[in-house]
Amino acid sequence: MSNPSSELPTTTRPPPRRRRFSFPSWKGAKPIPLAISIIIGLVFRFAVPKPHQLTTKAWQLLAIFLATIAGLVLGPLPVGAWAFVCLTVTVVTKTLTFAAAFSAFTNEVIWLIVTSFFFSRGFIKTGLGDRIALYFVSWLGKNTLGLSYGLVLSEAAISPAIPSTTARAGGIFLPIIKSLAVTAESHPKDGSAKKLGAYLVQSQIQTSSSSSALFLTAAAQNLLCLKLAEGLGVKIPSKWVTWLKVACLPAVVSIMVTPVVLYKIFPPEMKDTPDAPIMAKRRLEQMGKIKRDQWLMLIVMLLTVGLWIAGEALKLASVIAAMLGLSLLLALGVLDWNDCLSEKSAWDTLAWFGVLIGMATQLTTLGVVDWMSKGVAHFLGSLSLHWSGAFCILQAAYFFIHYLFASQTGHVAALYSAFLGMCLASKAPGLFAALVLGYNTNLFGALTHYSSGQAAVYYGAGYVELRDVFKLGIIIAIMNIIIWAVVGVGWWKILGLY
Repeated sequence: MSNPSSELPTTTRPPPRRRRFSFPSWKGAKPIPLAISIIIGLVFRFAVPKPHQLTTKAWQLLAIFLATIAGLVLGPLPVGAWAFVCLTVTVVTKTLTFAAAFSAFTNEVIWLIVTSFFFSRGFIKTGLGDRIALYFVSWLGKNTLGLSYGLVLSEAAISPAIPSTTARAGGIFLPIIKSLAVTAESHPKDGSAKKLGAYLVQSQIQTSSSSSALFLTAAAQNLLCLKLAEGLGVKIPSKWVTWLKVACLPAVVSIMVTPVVLYKIFPPEMKDTPDAPIMAKRRLEQMGKIKRDQWLMLIVMLLTVGLWIAGEALKLASVIAAMLGLSLLLALGVLDWNDCLSEKSAWDTLAWFGVLIGMATQLTTLGVVDWMSKGVAHFLGSLSLHWSGAFCILQAAYFFIHYLFASQTGHVAALYSAFLGMCLASKAPGLFAALVLGYNTNLFGALTHYSSGQAAVYYGAGYVELRDVFKLGIIIAIMNIIIWAVVGVGWWKILGLY
């Protein structure tokens, strides 16, 4: 007789499930960049001996400033957010008073930059920027080199009204270049990229550096440079006119030479573009006649530029002229207040520019910049260098150190005051040194794919391989240095800058 128990069905229990702990995705600051930025500040504050020439408060502010710059490079938070966090630290640690920390937010230059961004919105909203670019393409675009000049010259023409090379790149010129390239069967990230698109992209990004250097209001960092220079005691008469007068000859030579050089060393496969003027004229026909808002935008912009030029004679500050222009655009309905509110880049710039200018100004007030400048000047003096030799070394260092930066404005905020102070300490003429450093700030904007906002925009289009970006970046950079050194030095001697 069988055992009943042996006939009972047996069941096996599944092994107990391991309890899984799930963490929600982290939405805050990036941990590693945050940690590195904080460590840099703490190590500098507590591990590096404080020079006896500086107060504890000055040394502490320098440490916070270095942590701020590290964060701008590494990006633990968006630029505006990180700047605000660091500003808060200066107040919490009583390094700065609340009034001192926020004093830069009433700065005229910052509000000129913000107002200029609203002008940029008007150019894009009304389609005036597109129209001007398409006119140049229709006039000059019968072959690839002429097409390139059409795009390049149109950017130079509208650059005083759009103080962001990134906005010009992403909002106007890259869409036009992509349309032209696709029409010519030149597509990104494949073998046809070099047919037309790659050359036009490189020509535009490389010449945009000189377009931004040509006019004071063509790039936000230009205005920041002059504000920092004034903080070091450099007097700049008729800022808009002075900047243009000093920059015009080397900038125009660079703009005219760059497309030809690229045509030789990075040639497009397509030499003739008979369809480009046709496409431009078709687009212009679709746009129709110049509309009311475009006429108003053009008239107000010309009026504002005229006030900038005549500002010194009229005793009218540049920011007041810009405010008058913006008020007209709002009153005439070309822009509405929602357009201004939606211009996030303007308000973001207001936040972090204000923080950086405030910190840089306080570093100067507390004697940090003067201490650094005298130290480097003493070292250069020990080499028995004439001021011109020291000036060239400092300019080269300022230029090529940009490989470590992903922002032109961040570079200015971190190094402009220090390098200008060193130039002044080495007995270089103040106005000369301040302007040349400012022009350099634009010229290194195309060194790499990360060296500026516009560089990232153009590289992101996918037409140029990374190795070509680096190769062409250094070649054109050296070419620009030679042009600005040879043409510029002679021109600046005629102008009596040194």
